[in-house]
Amino acid sequence: MEISEEHLCEPGLVVIDITAADEATAIQAATVLGGLWLSSGPSAPWHTPGQAGVTVRAYADQRRPPLTGDSFAPGTT
Repeated sequence: MEISEEHLCEPGLVVIDITAADEATAIQAATVLGGLWLSSGPSAPWHTPGQAGVTVRAYADQRRPPLTGDSFAPGTT
Protein backbone atom coordinates (compact mmCIF):
# COMPACT_ATOMS: atom_id res chain seq x y z
CA MET A 1 0.00 0.00 0.00
CA GLU A 2 1.31 3.42 -0.92
CA ILE A 3 0.83 6.62 1.02
CA SER A 4 -0.04 9.44 -1.36
CA GLU A 5 0.77 13.13 -0.93
CA GLU A 6 -2.96 13.72 -0.47
CA HIS A 7 -2.91 11.73 2.79
CA LEU A 8 -0.29 14.04 4.32
CA CYS A 9 -0.95 17.34 2.56
CA GLU A 10 -1.53 19.35 5.77
CA PRO A 11 -0.28 19.36 9.37
CA GLY A 12 -2.50 17.21 11.56
CA LEU A 13 -3.11 14.46 8.98
CA VAL A 14 -1.50 11.13 9.82
CA VAL A 15 -1.17 7.63 8.41
CA ILE A 16 -1.12 4.91 11.05
CA ASP A 17 0.01 1.34 10.34
CA ILE A 18 -0.90 -1.11 13.10
CA THR A 19 0.67 -4.57 13.20
CA ALA A 20 -0.69 -7.20 15.57
CA ALA A 21 -0.55 -10.96 15.99
CA ASP A 22 -4.03 -11.39 14.51
CA GLU A 23 -6.57 -9.53 12.35
CA ALA A 24 -9.10 -8.99 15.13
CA THR A 25 -6.56 -7.24 17.38
CA ALA A 26 -5.25 -5.00 14.57
CA ILE A 27 -8.77 -3.99 13.51
CA GLN A 28 -9.83 -3.34 17.10
CA ALA A 29 -6.79 -1.11 17.71
CA ALA A 30 -7.48 0.95 14.56
CA THR A 31 -11.13 1.26 15.55
CA VAL A 32 -10.21 2.51 19.03
CA LEU A 33 -7.91 5.14 17.50
CA GLY A 34 -10.83 6.18 15.30
CA GLY A 35 -12.62 7.09 18.52
CA LEU A 36 -9.90 9.62 19.30
CA TRP A 37 -9.69 11.35 15.90
CA LEU A 38 -11.68 11.48 12.71
CA SER A 39 -10.47 8.39 10.91
CA SER A 40 -10.94 6.32 7.79
CA GLY A 41 -11.25 3.24 9.96
CA PRO A 42 -9.06 0.21 9.38
CA SER A 43 -8.09 -0.96 5.91
CA ALA A 44 -8.32 -4.58 4.86
CA PRO A 45 -5.67 -6.53 6.80
CA TRP A 46 -2.53 -7.64 4.97
CA HIS A 47 0.44 -9.86 5.79
CA THR A 48 3.97 -9.05 4.66
CA PRO A 49 5.91 -12.22 3.85
CA GLY A 50 8.79 -12.75 6.25
CA GLN A 51 7.29 -10.49 8.92
CA ALA A 52 5.21 -11.52 11.91
CA GLY A 53 1.56 -10.58 12.27
CA VAL A 54 -0.94 -8.76 10.12
CA THR A 55 -1.15 -5.03 9.45
CA VAL A 56 -3.99 -2.57 8.93
CA ARG A 57 -3.73 1.08 7.94
CA ALA A 58 -5.88 4.01 8.99
CA TYR A 59 -5.82 7.64 7.91
CA ALA A 60 -6.63 10.11 10.69
CA ASP A 61 -7.20 13.82 11.11
CA GLN A 62 -5.95 15.08 14.49
CA ARG A 63 -7.13 18.63 13.81
CA ARG A 64 -10.75 17.96 14.80
CA PRO A 65 -12.39 15.78 17.44
CA PRO A 66 -14.25 12.71 16.19
CA LEU A 67 -17.92 12.94 15.31
CA THR A 68 -20.11 11.57 18.08
CA GLY A 69 -23.78 11.73 18.87
CA ASP A 70 -22.99 14.62 21.24
CA SER A 71 -21.42 16.62 18.39
CA PHE A 72 -24.89 17.38 17.06
CA ALA A 73 -26.34 18.68 20.31
CA PRO A 74 -27.75 22.25 20.22
CA GLY A 75 -25.05 24.86 20.72
CA THR A 76 -22.19 22.64 19.53
CA THR A 77 -20.24 22.94 16.33
